[in-house]
Amino acid sequence: MLVVGRVGRPHGVRGEVTVEVRTDEPEIRFVAGSVFVTDPATAAVSRGSAASDEPVVGSLPSGAVQVRIPERLTVDTVRWHQGRPLVLFAGVADRDVAETLRGVLLCVESSEIADPDDPDEYRDHQLVGLVAVSPTGERLGEVTRIDHAPASDLLVLRRPDGRSALVPFVRAIVPEVDLPGGRVVVDAPAGLFDL
Repeated sequence: MLVVGRVGRPHGVRGEVTVEVRTDEPEIRFVAGSVFVTDPATAAVSRGSAASDEPVVGSLPSGAVQVRIPERLTVDTVRWHQGRPLVLFAGVADRDVAETLRGVLLCVESSEIADPDDPDEYRDHQLVGLVAVSPTGERLGEVTRIDHAPASDLLVLRRPDGRSALVPFVRAIVPEVDLPGGRVVVDAPAGLFDL
């Protein structure tokens, strides 16, 4: 599964939500009719039954609210506002229901993502899990995720000692990506891993 977005706060009273985009192709992913697999564990709510396509809100005896998020959310409408998509999901009729979706990750199957045409371009799911090694073959860690920063993408490594390290994903520092070999070569400048 690939995360392509995260539901943000509600916008207005009709059930629209802001979406934090986590894909390079938001104009392809966020269109009417798109279906996303949800990861509601990130929203501290429990997953709804597969039979339900709408969020369910109910009260518990203690007065707390129980929320079940559907396993899939279908985009009803999308409009762009200040560089972010405002999405209305099918079955989300008002602001209160939209609020229950806050923090839910929106995912797609990795098999639905076509490989890039450019041989020097990679999708996040292709890089996550690769072993990072120095030019001499020393193990530096494992790629756990990709952060998309304004200046350049960053490989987030889990170092052998358990700490995290950020590596700018630029050719000068990452001269080789070997997908079949399951590794990425990192020619780290002095002090990069001391931060």
